[in-house]
Amino acid sequence: MIEVEDVVYDYPTKRALRGVRFTAERGQVLALVGPNGAGKTTLLRCLAALDRPFSGKVRIDGVDTQDDPRRVHEKVGYLPDFYGLYDELTVEQNLIYAANARRVTGAKARDAVQRTAASVGLDDRLKSRASELSRGLRQRLAIGQTIVHEPAALLLDEPAAGLDPEARRSLSDLITGLAKGGMAIIVSSHILAELEDYSTAMLVMRDGALIGDGPVAAGGGVRVRIVLARPDERLANALAAQAGIKVESGDASSALVTLDGGPEANAALLRTLVVDNFLVASFAEERVSLEDAYMAAQAGGRA
Repeated sequence: MIEVEDVVYDYPTKRALRGVRFTAERGQVLALVGPNGAGKTTLLRCLAALDRPFSGKVRIDGVDTQDDPRRVHEKVGYLPDFYGLYDELTVEQNLIYAANARRVTGAKARDAVQRTAASVGLDDRLKSRASELSRGLRQRLAIGQTIVHEPAALLLDEPAAGLDPEARRSLSDLITGLAKGGMAIIVSSHILAELEDYSTAMLVMRDGALIGDGPVAAGGGVRVRIVLARPDERLANALAAQAGIKVESGDASSALVTLDGGPEANAALLRTLVVDNFLVASFAEERVSLEDAYMAAQAGGRA
């Protein structure tokens, strides 16, 4: 869906992107993260066919951004950090304008407006002016403008900036729903906790390059903490002997491990420990946070 091959982008005094390459498929939500100045916004603008790379290729749903940028605009929804609404126009008029700008007209545009307004929770505000909406509702309208033409890919730059917790939750639900509907989505944000609920992988940037040269594991992985009722010096060796298990830390009384294979692997390990007469007092899953995964990538990656 989104194909990026060795993209390089230069400003007059700085190389902003250095050989960026990755792919994103339909239904995938990539969290684009990194420090200020890492090149995140520049990358999004290249994906949206708004900036032309110095070298490399970007294809959206098979269309090259340099060969046919207008066609790419029809396939992409892009919400920049600082977006604009026509405050004197109604919600309906803003959406119609956005649809028309992407060559969706007539009855198709009217149908698209109704469908989009419902999906972003604004179907009861169609006749309200944009200036009358709250910050959260304005953000919904802005996202509605980016998806009214049913793009194949959605690019969001700091979409939750300034939103209250309830509005952020609503945004999270919306992004999850769009991904389930088949969009490939990339979301750039400094709020890692916001990205945690819906990201399937991360693009970690530093100094214009991707750490790991592509998507890396996002938060949401599972670790298991094992606590014994009585210390047992056999624990470390018993865990090391099990396939698909990585011991992150531990001693004779407890251990923190990651497992491949999901719930079945968890059950198999617990069964093995019990059969081997370990007195297991606690066997509990711990979620790997996106922040943990990000910091690990920054510490161990290369740029």
